[in-house]
Amino acid sequence: MRNRIVIAALCGVSSAAVAVPACAQEAAVEAAPEIIVTAQNRKENVQNVPIAISVVTGEALKDRGVTDFTSVQKVSPALNITNDTNNTRVSVRGVGSLTNNEAQDQSIAVNIDGEYINRPTILNAAIFDLDRVEVLRGPQGTLYGRNSTGGAVNFITRKPGNDFAVNASATYGNYNQVLVEGGVDLPFGDVGGLRVAGFYRSHDGFSKHPNTPFSPTAAFVPSTANRSDNDNTGGGRASLRLKPTAALTVDLAVEYVQQDIIPAAQAWADMTSSTNGPGTNPTTCGNGWSVIGTVTGGVQCLPTNTNILAGYDRHEYNSPILGVGNLHQSSTALRGRVSYDLGGATLTYTGGYRSTKNRGQNTLSPAFAFTNFGASVKTQSHELRLNGETGPVKWQGGVFYFREKQNTNGGLYTPFVGPNGSYVNYFRHPTDTKSVSGFGQVEVALNDKLTAVVGGRYTHDKRDAVFTNFNPFFFVFGGGTGTFNTGPVNLAGQEDVYGVTATPLLYSGSKFSWLGGLNYKLNSDTLIYAKVSTGYKAGGFDGSGTSFRPETNTAYEGGVKLTFGRNTLNVAGFYYDYKDLQNDVLLNPAIGAQTFNAGKARIYGVEAEAVFRPTGNDTITASASAMSAKYKSFVASVQSLNIGNPPVDAATIDLGGNRLPQAPNFVLTLGWDHVFDLGSAGTLTASAYSKYKGDYYLDFYNYQDSHQKARTQSDFSLEYKPEGGHYGIQAFVRNIEDYRSLAYAGNTVVPGVANIYNWQFSAPRTYGVRLSVDY
Repeated sequence: MRNRIVIAALCGVSSAAVAVPACAQEAAVEAAPEIIVTAQNRKENVQNVPIAISVVTGEALKDRGVTDFTSVQKVSPALNITNDTNNTRVSVRGVGSLTNNEAQDQSIAVNIDGEYINRPTILNAAIFDLDRVEVLRGPQGTLYGRNSTGGAVNFITRKPGNDFAVNASATYGNYNQVLVEGGVDLPFGDVGGLRVAGFYRSHDGFSKHPNTPFSPTAAFVPSTANRSDNDNTGGGRASLRLKPTAALTVDLAVEYVQQDIIPAAQAWADMTSSTNGPGTNPTTCGNGWSVIGTVTGGVQCLPTNTNILAGYDRHEYNSPILGVGNLHQSSTALRGRVSYDLGGATLTYTGGYRSTKNRGQNTLSPAFAFTNFGASVKTQSHELRLNGETGPVKWQGGVFYFREKQNTNGGLYTPFVGPNGSYVNYFRHPTDTKSVSGFGQVEVALNDKLTAVVGGRYTHDKRDAVFTNFNPFFFVFGGGTGTFNTGPVNLAGQEDVYGVTATPLLYSGSKFSWLGGLNYKLNSDTLIYAKVSTGYKAGGFDGSGTSFRPETNTAYEGGVKLTFGRNTLNVAGFYYDYKDLQNDVLLNPAIGAQTFNAGKARIYGVEAEAVFRPTGNDTITASASAMSAKYKSFVASVQSLNIGNPPVDAATIDLGGNRLPQAPNFVLTLGWDHVFDLGSAGTLTASAYSKYKGDYYLDFYNYQDSHQKARTQSDFSLEYKPEGGHYGIQAFVRNIEDYRSLAYAGNTVVPGVANIYNWQFSAPRTYGVRLSVDY
């Protein structure tokens, strides 16, 4: 019933929005607030940008409870963000990456003030003190490069103002949630200014685990905490803006963020137990398992239609036997932007350096710990761009360089094999990635209404690594009182002891991506656009050292952007033709994740977003998207349970017709903000927001136990501000339904040892109070 109400309300809002132009002709109304973006490397009103784009200001992000990267998905119906322990997964319109592979990249380009962020462990690190967030949908290969096949997310941080200013807020809520953030602007007169900002956030674990962790005396002592998904993160940023002359602008920023968290422990089920397993019948499979093939004396079974997840409490469940893990991560970044107006053109340099280090362990079911004895990621990105306008032609061109150096050191450990425990695997994967490209885009006004756009980018990628996999099988530490009787140990530097040799790996490739389109400005309030664009993601090699091909996307898109009075309505339709889509699967932990290229995938849909302001005190936002995202051809490997026969190699199946992961068919949103004018007493603002997300899968096998059903998630807040608006107090509740949707699901097999299903869930209902000051 709730879902029907949401749908009906959206339909009503859309109808009202379409009818507004007629009303606007009868009475003059104020113009819609102008939102300036830099999605095309220049300042423009978002309604004049021929890109499907969602923009939310920094203040609106705070009001809507966006406190980390995962919650940014509230700003766009096409954006889906989930967490796999400490890895953040991003997808736009069904396009994303589900990988931890050092030699594979994200499919969505994430940038902070032009600094490119690529690793899933870093994405949560620096999302604070923002001016706005821009979510660009569709391939952005011409201006944003190789790994933007699905789109781009731009975080623009708050810069120093021209006047002295102070802003701060403090939040306290359930789960002992604490969020303190603030900043100070220190102007230097006409020369520029300095902004210093910082934040601290923490909360107790969202997931409770009633089981007592097992502590074997000789090998491993896990954490005894009975909660996971804890947060303890803080950091600061100093931003300097200098304008020594009217033509020159210099922006510099340095930031540091530190995280000490307990990653979310996964719920799990033993798929070999009599309750969950396929049974022992050599001719059929039970309990929702399906026959995938035959082996000597029996059949091979897959958990296609098992329904184990339905019996789990998503708030309280048993952790892995070793308890919960821990992660410590620190990240230091230096960014800069120098812009010089040459008169007829502007020359801009944008660059950034980042160093991230992390260590800790993730406990995994049933009784494993993935140890991390110190991993590091060092990145740098540099872009030199020249923008100009010559008569009816707007143009830009430039060069870009990116380098990422990674180093990993750790493995999957269990204390229950051998007298002193053993590793299932142990990897050292130092990887060096370099990418250089040149790009250009030209917009030619054919007349006063029609503009043609063409662009292209040529990119060369090189990735080399030296992979050291200590053993593709179990190896047991020897000697009851030997070297390793204190638990998992750092094996770096002991390659000679185990007779391990390193394997050099290399990937090199080049690609040209392009864009062509027409923009028709019917009048000052109406933009109609159509375009064809391409994008690609570089190839590489997986954990086993096997190479995989680049993935490519050819996208066709058309849309209209309407402004009528103070209201807007934007509609876009799209069709994606994907080839060689990269997909990761863990078939054997002793080898590591393997990457397969799907032959073809098709994604198409339509989206609509409306902002309706019926009065000066009311703002209604609504959006709707309908999408189909399916593999057309995809032959992949999968591990099965074999009845009547010892373990055999993974089976091969055709997944053509399956839906892409994290790709709901429908997403609907509806929000309403109403300001109650209390006269000299100030204002009271009530904000309600609800999001309906259709069903989707968390894996490309489309197993029933990886299926998230359709649901709604609703928020409500009430904020009081006295006259003048310099202070405020807000009470809020988020995820009113208290429903924890799936954030991760997967079937993991350790051949001959374990067959486990794992799940992870999103945040529960949270509520609290926020105090703010801004003057």
